Amino acid sequence: MRTALVIGTGLIGTSAALALAGRGIAVHLRDHDPARARTAAALGAGTDEAPEGPVDLAIIAVPPAHVATTLATAMSDGLARGYLDVASVKGGPKRELEELGLDLTTYIGTHPMSGKERSGPLAATADLFEGRPWVLTPGRDTDTEVLNLALELVALCRAVPVVMDADAHDRAVALVSHTPQLVSSMVAARLEEADETAVRLCGQGIRDVTRIAASDPRMWVEILTANPGPVADVLAGVAADLDETVRALRSLQSTDEEKRREGTSGVEDVLRRGNAGRARVPGKHGAAPAQYETVAVLISDQPGELARIFADAGRAGVNIEDVRIEHATGQQAGLVQLMVTPSAAPVLGEALKERGWALRAG
Repeated sequence: MRTALVIGTGLIGTSAALALAGRGIAVHLRDHDPARARTAAALGAGTDEAPEGPVDLAIIAVPPAHVATTLATAMSDGLARGYLDVASVKGGPKRELEELGLDLTTYIGTHPMSGKERSGPLAATADLFEGRPWVLTPGRDTDTEVLNLALELVALCRAVPVVMDADAHDRAVALVSHTPQLVSSMVAARLEEADETAVRLCGQGIRDVTRIAASDPRMWVEILTANPGPVADVLAGVAADLDETVRALRSLQSTDEEKRREGTSGVEDVLRRGNAGRARVPGKHGAAPAQYETVAVLISDQPGELARIFADAGRAGVNIEDVRIEHATGQQAGLVQLMVTPSAAPVLGEALKERGWALRAG
């Protein structure tokens, strides 16, 4: 691949363009809002000037509802040798393209499994896709050259290719992406009218659960409109669990000992099933989930403190597998939770104490 055209310069399109441009590909940018294309170009993602002839690959980075019409226009104009889209839903757009009677030998549907709460070209980064799965959904008619172009794009973005059926992809993202977004938003919505005293008690748990609730509602309406059935199916299961859990909690209020035992069993069941499901989430670099121990360090909110902790961990020969920060309410301080392998935890703890860090037990 030597040339590419990115149509749609939002977060995903601009990030792909930045990655390609950074690796020597001549990237052309187009958007229904020319100002966004100019912004992406100013960031180094390519040029907003039209290509002189067909490019090697056209990347359609528009909302799912507009994929088919945008692709149809691009193909009619002969803009590229190969075409792909990066929309988060695959089945619907594919069926629309078939209904339009387009030649799909030069097209492949794809979906990079990466994003942010923020949208638009200013949120884009060249490393957005590094190490992340990038789903490819080739059809029976997909030309080998187009599949190879898509694989080259994934490699240039340093992502990990995953081949799936389009409808299986939509069911999968309904479970692991679209439903979590709605559940996060519903939990966060409970805070809208909550008493200020209660909101001030927010800790890391509520921050974790509601982080993605900060996402752009307009973008998510477009995504969910394109995948309503599979999302509704998953939510129906969540709703059934909610009903059972509500009944179990009501039983815990009873003075009848038998009902209280039933309530305890019901609550414990959903918590245990949650443990089992969480254990299936892939660990670091997509490997099997690993068990880490946490070394909790009290830290002041001053420049350079995190760098000092990481440097001290490095001097102790300990690799930090993951890190979380919990800020203290009303104080310029916080708690840094360093996740390390069990064998490394005592080594790191001793090394940090020797260097003057205050550790918190548990």
